[in-house]
Amino acid sequence: MKSYTPIEPIEILGQRTQGRIVKLDGNENPYGCSSKVYQDLANYPHYHIYPDPEQRKLRQALEGYASLDCKHIVCGSGSDELIDLILRLFLKPGEEVINCPPTFGMYPFSTEVCGGKIVNVPRDEDFAIDITGIKRVMNEKTKVIFIASPNNPSGNLITEQEILELVNTGRIVAVDEAYFEFSNITMANLVPDYPNLIVLRTFSKWAGLAGLRAGYGIFPAEIATYLMKIKQPYNINVAAQVAVLASLADIDYLRCNIAKIISERERLFNKLKELEWLKPYPSRANFILCSILSGDAEEIWRQLQKKGIFVRYFDSHRLRDCLRISVGKPEDTDALIEALKEVKNG
Repeated sequence: MKSYTPIEPIEILGQRTQGRIVKLDGNENPYGCSSKVYQDLANYPHYHIYPDPEQRKLRQALEGYASLDCKHIVCGSGSDELIDLILRLFLKPGEEVINCPPTFGMYPFSTEVCGGKIVNVPRDEDFAIDITGIKRVMNEKTKVIFIASPNNPSGNLITEQEILELVNTGRIVAVDEAYFEFSNITMANLVPDYPNLIVLRTFSKWAGLAGLRAGYGIFPAEIATYLMKIKQPYNINVAAQVAVLASLADIDYLRCNIAKIISERERLFNKLKELEWLKPYPSRANFILCSILSGDAEEIWRQLQKKGIFVRYFDSHRLRDCLRISVGKPEDTDALIEALKEVKNG
């Protein structure tokens, strides 16, 4: 099997450049987490005690945020763990999972770890889902369909009508809404009405908790019950739980940062569009995918690294001429655009 290709931590990136690091490769929040997170982590008195295996405080707090009863909510160590748990629950060895590339690499990774088989149904040239193609490859072995919305790395959304068309096939449909807060479009409200619809979310992006690994899923109540049974008992550590509760208690601050990122996303898009040799794709997430119309994307990626600017390059057939750029602060955008001009002209 192929291993998942992760991004490097900032300590390692710092060894590759002498100057300032502009980290735009991980879709992390450039504003970090709420200051309340630091305060509550510093004051928490029970790190020597195991966390609540039922995640009671966490699920009750998320009940208000997600506007759904906590019986539908299960928390995980990032949404990555929930992807793995879903596949453990539904897959037998050799059964199939439908994947719509280019998309998040954890779906095929976790499928193979769980002994399943990935069936790829590529997106079209605008990265839209091929519903007809998905239906065509379905058979009695098809168990789960993963759809990211906004999609990573293309940033586009799927419609409610398309999701319901997939749900009506009877397969488990997992909608990954890791970037929901940047689009404000969700399928979560549909979950109580459909026994095979799942929505996944994370605190890594909008809340700035990527390093603490905290995610949650919104599930039909029956599926939630089974997931609570098969998950590791103490899968959300107490630091992550404290950080999530502190974040939800400082929601206005975090929403202000989301607004800044959305505003900067539009500015970055327009700046990239001014470069005639780039084609940025419209995005509803906190990143922008760019096609390199003239030049070698991998070489541009390497040259940017030398300047201390780190963006994401994917060595895959469909994305070989593309770079994915996370939205940073305004000064990060300015540094990136200047470096891109220098790399191209140099």
